[in-house]
Amino acid sequence: MKESLDAPWSHAADKVVGALQSDAASGLSSTEAAVRLSQVGPNELPSTSAHAPLRLFLSQFADWMVGLLAAAAIVSGLVGDLTDSILIALIVLGNAIIGFAQEWKAERAVDALKRMSHPTATVLRDGQQQSIDAAKIVPGDVLLLNTGDAVPADARLLKTIELEVDESPLTGESLPVEKHVQEIGADTVLPDRANMVYSGTAITRGRAEGVVVATALQTELGQIAGLLQQAQSGPTPVQQRLTRLSAQLAMIVLGICVVIFVAGFLREPSENWSWKLASEMLLTAVSLAVAAIPEGLPAIVTVVLALGSQRMAGRRAIVRRLAAVETLGSVNVICS
Repeated sequence: MKESLDAPWSHAADKVVGALQSDAASGLSSTEAAVRLSQVGPNELPSTSAHAPLRLFLSQFADWMVGLLAAAAIVSGLVGDLTDSILIALIVLGNAIIGFAQEWKAERAVDALKRMSHPTATVLRDGQQQSIDAAKIVPGDVLLLNTGDAVPADARLLKTIELEVDESPLTGESLPVEKHVQEIGADTVLPDRANMVYSGTAITRGRAEGVVVATALQTELGQIAGLLQQAQSGPTPVQQRLTRLSAQLAMIVLGICVVIFVAGFLREPSENWSWKLASEMLLTAVSLAVAAIPEGLPAIVTVVLALGSQRMAGRRAIVRRLAAVETLGSVNVICS
């Protein structure tokens, strides 16, 4: 298979077909299509990698407040206060289980929706119309598009009959765009490429034939998806506030330990200073410090977010990331 032409919209349709070693009248042969599929891969955008169960569970502990509670549990155990240590550990574990259960349920729901969706496309193969899995489309395939069809790949139009396309998912244009087959300038911007149809758009009127010039990540939609996958999501406002609170609490707790420890020594005459007194003061300081930590705060936040997620699920909205529930409260425009 030859490389497709740069800016296929700027070349005559038959030249684009020739560059792709295809045939406008009969399409590709099944053998050639299979070879190309093995070369370029399936016409699918890489999905966001779902977290493995263990990784998803461990991610629930990646929080400053949880880390502070875990440290409090360990210190309580070391100084002999096993009851407090066990209770704090149970709170931390329960918080992780609630968060894991909610996010895992969301992951399974999204996977189920993906399995229910099996997009197909009509192409010319071996001179005959065939309905195939959209993932098996390759460059050089001749697409047959009708009203209501979703465009499965980027294609240079060969024939059109009163064709109009909804390109709002790609360009934001709210009105259907009329299409034709004449070549246009190479520097024409995407919204004005009237002889092209793009993956992710939909046919609202008419019929057309087009030769596929790009699939998967090579499509315009795929390039956008690739950029989005590189973007890193930052902490939500509630996570930022909890992180600041955890840092402040850590400083306060450390200060309490130091003040109590020093005050205990200053109350005793220097002749009474001993290792026993030091251990008693340390135990007292640690006990007060642990008591100052709001052990129930992470669990309360998680439960509230889980309840919000459940309410949204009741309205058919799946929340994959529990912490995002709080951020949704600041949303006033949803682009669909």
